[in-house]
Amino acid sequence: MDKDEIHLRRLPAAAPWGPHGDSEFHGVDFLPEDLSEVPEETGMRVNKKYSCLPAEEKGIHIINIQAIEDIGYDQHESTLLNSLSKNPDADCKYGLYFRDGKRKVDYILVYHYKKSSAGKTLARRAQQNDSSVRSTKQDQPLPGKGVQLEMGESEPHMDYHEDDKRFRREEYEGNLVEAGLELERDEDTKIHGIGFVKIHAPWNVLCREAEFLKLKMPTKKMYQINQTHGLLKKINSVIQKITEPIQPKVAEHKPQTVKRLSYPFSREKQHLFDLSDKDSFFDSKTRSTIVYEILKRTTCTKAKYSMGKGEGRKKETTLLNKRRKCGKYGITSLLANGVYSAAYPLHDGDYEGENVEPNDRKLLCEEWASYGVFYKYQPIDLVRKYFGEKIGLYFAWLGVYTQMLIPASIVGIIVFLYGCATVDENIPSMEMCDQRNNITMCPLCDRTCSYWKMSSACATARASHLFDNPATVFFSVFMALWAATFMEHWKRKQMRLNYRWDLTGFEEEEEAVKDHPRAEYEAKVLEKSLRKEHKHKEHVTLVPEVPKTDKNFEERLIFKAFLLKFVNAYTPIFYVAFFKGRFVGRPGDYVYIFHSFRMEECAPGGCLMELCIQLSIIMLGKQLIQNNLFEIGIPKMKKFIRYLKLKRRRSLDHEEHMKKKQRYEVDYNLEPFAGLTPEYMEMIIQFGFVTLFVASFPLAPLFALLNNIIEIRLDAKKFVTELRRPVAVRAKDIGIWYNILRGIGKLAVIINAFVISFTSDFIPRLVYLYMYSENGTMHGFVNHTLSSFNVSDFQAGTAPNDPLDLGYEVQICRYKDYREPPWSENKYDISKDFWAVLAARLAFVIVFQNLVMFMSDFVDWIIPDIPKDISQQIHKEKVLMVEVFMREEQGKLHMLETWKDKDKRKGENCNNHSPRLSRSHSGSLSSCHSYPLDV
Repeated sequence: MDKDEIHLRRLPAAAPWGPHGDSEFHGVDFLPEDLSEVPEETGMRVNKKYSCLPAEEKGIHIINIQAIEDIGYDQHESTLLNSLSKNPDADCKYGLYFRDGKRKVDYILVYHYKKSSAGKTLARRAQQNDSSVRSTKQDQPLPGKGVQLEMGESEPHMDYHEDDKRFRREEYEGNLVEAGLELERDEDTKIHGIGFVKIHAPWNVLCREAEFLKLKMPTKKMYQINQTHGLLKKINSVIQKITEPIQPKVAEHKPQTVKRLSYPFSREKQHLFDLSDKDSFFDSKTRSTIVYEILKRTTCTKAKYSMGKGEGRKKETTLLNKRRKCGKYGITSLLANGVYSAAYPLHDGDYEGENVEPNDRKLLCEEWASYGVFYKYQPIDLVRKYFGEKIGLYFAWLGVYTQMLIPASIVGIIVFLYGCATVDENIPSMEMCDQRNNITMCPLCDRTCSYWKMSSACATARASHLFDNPATVFFSVFMALWAATFMEHWKRKQMRLNYRWDLTGFEEEEEAVKDHPRAEYEAKVLEKSLRKEHKHKEHVTLVPEVPKTDKNFEERLIFKAFLLKFVNAYTPIFYVAFFKGRFVGRPGDYVYIFHSFRMEECAPGGCLMELCIQLSIIMLGKQLIQNNLFEIGIPKMKKFIRYLKLKRRRSLDHEEHMKKKQRYEVDYNLEPFAGLTPEYMEMIIQFGFVTLFVASFPLAPLFALLNNIIEIRLDAKKFVTELRRPVAVRAKDIGIWYNILRGIGKLAVIINAFVISFTSDFIPRLVYLYMYSENGTMHGFVNHTLSSFNVSDFQAGTAPNDPLDLGYEVQICRYKDYREPPWSENKYDISKDFWAVLAARLAFVIVFQNLVMFMSDFVDWIIPDIPKDISQQIHKEKVLMVEVFMREEQGKLHMLETWKDKDKRKGENCNNHSPRLSRSHSGSLSSCHSYPLDV
């Protein structure tokens, strides 16, 4: 027999050659006919952990295995197994467990595969040898090697790219096995051409990685949480009773009275932790996180395979090897290169149906991801338990932001109602609407536009007062303080979550892994090193445009994306607020672009009204309607398209698709998780609309509130039902988004100051009221802001084509500006009134900005970042942890003293024996000092 080829046969149902009468291969239904024929060089080992599949699930008769040691699957602790059974639903719980029904699936790798002609040849040969073979789908060799063809047969055509991907998968999976993970392959799925690799992390791997990642785990020690007393306790109890109907019905949301002391996991100190139930000690979120960390750092750098005979094959192999040596590492690069098509952890189960077993996903769907519970608080602790800290912090931040919008909306509505109540008392708008004034305005464009009456803009003038009134200034100051209060409130809420989620010492944990370089960074360094080495240069300069760590890369990417989004979203608003109507010139001397296009002027009601209209369209039309419709409609449309494709397939293979799919097959059909950046970006841009230009649109917080009530449940439904389960990521805060929020809050003070000063008429009214008004009222304000123009001074070709459109000849028209009249010596020059108003505007900007900044900093200073009760609890935890370790050391010291006392008494007893007895029992004398110690 050739040592590179082992012929295997199917065993009978009861193979009595294991210690319990079972085959000792786990998940493999074939064994050698004679174990003595197995050469040692093949590296074939019999593992006592393994057991064969049930007899009814066996279908392979002959299979060839080549040089198993070449692909690294000769590990005695874990192995890569093939899933060959047809109907394992009862044992593996529809894909949540391995075929043995005991080992839980912690992660899934998905890949596309194409059956080669060699596999078909093997299948035909197997069918000729035994007519009981069920299907060629089961005639797959163990992963890692192809099929050895007999001499004289023509070599099949191979797809080198597919072979490269297959070899890279085999190599990568072999490295995963070396890292201690247990793998199981399934290519006999209902999705044709798709293979799945199920990954399970055993207990020793979980303990090792938890210690490396410094995961805080609950210990046996429990302590009482400080409770409020007196009046504060009564107030809290009343609040709990009032808010009980809006609390989610989940166990994690109930107030805690006791808490387990947490400590970074250590294998040497396992006795400190509650290991009574090892299956639930590491929850599914933690298990998937650990596996993902292994997948990220496991490399695929070997290149020792061969691809056949011939010079062409050798050249192709050389090129592939060079490409792989210079390639990237880890699961991220393998996904990018198409070696794997997807990688994800599994959901806990189904979320709808009558016979669905209770699970966290179903509970989240009922109490969180439903529009019927929009009035309830979010079960943030359960969200964190299922999705991890990073996603939990996002939804917690979104909930705090939405809650804080309630008082802002109320104040904004009051400001708007004040404008509605005082619109009939506004003297400037009354003067504009008074037709007796008979004010003739200059044309708004050349030639085609004619003269018009100011009273025709009455409706716009009255509407502008709803948003441009003295209460607007108060609302701007309020919103600046609101933004500062919101940031401080979020910091305190964040600290409470950090304490509750055992993230108080996360900085030290993060230090252990934060300096690990990114795979792309290492690849760039390697590529540049090879290039320099090829050019025979001694010094290697690293690439500076590439971030070294994942955290730096994410922060840079987020900041650049935000700048792009900021410019794209706010440019039209900035144009209307600060540029439109500012550089138009005057009648007879307008500013032109490209010699023919006049600069755009503001509407008769002013630019503030246009700004208000644009913001209302954005907040109501885009934010509230368009975004939500897209977020609801696009997933529904994709789901409908998938349904049509499946319906077309079912017509071809109805019986196959009628079977219940495995969990990993169902999750594969879901949309992949694309990160939290789009979700944060949408809310940050909305926060900018709410704060930056709130002086021009007091109803912006109300529209944002309505949008967020829908957004929370929409995002929740998307995460629970539409997306694959994301990998849980630990985080103690929202990262760079907090700095962006603070920057927007500071910028909002400046922008609102300029909007009030230069866009609205608030400052010109104050100047007129206190400097030019004859009776201390606003009568005559409109006439004061208008300048006069003699129509005979129009440039040639710019006068109206129909000068008699109003029914009379116009000699003097008015326009909004502070300029000298045409009968003045310095006609059309800027008047002194302009400089007085400009000085007042600049003074207001300085005063408003410094006053509001000071008040914001004062709010920031007066509110502590860490709540007092949380700081006390953190201190209490540290004291209790010191006590636990002190007791442990005291126990060790007591044990040592007891051992010394026993040793001393043993020595005395041995010395009391007679010399004859001692000589005759020398063996027993030496045994006096060797005894078992029960620790």
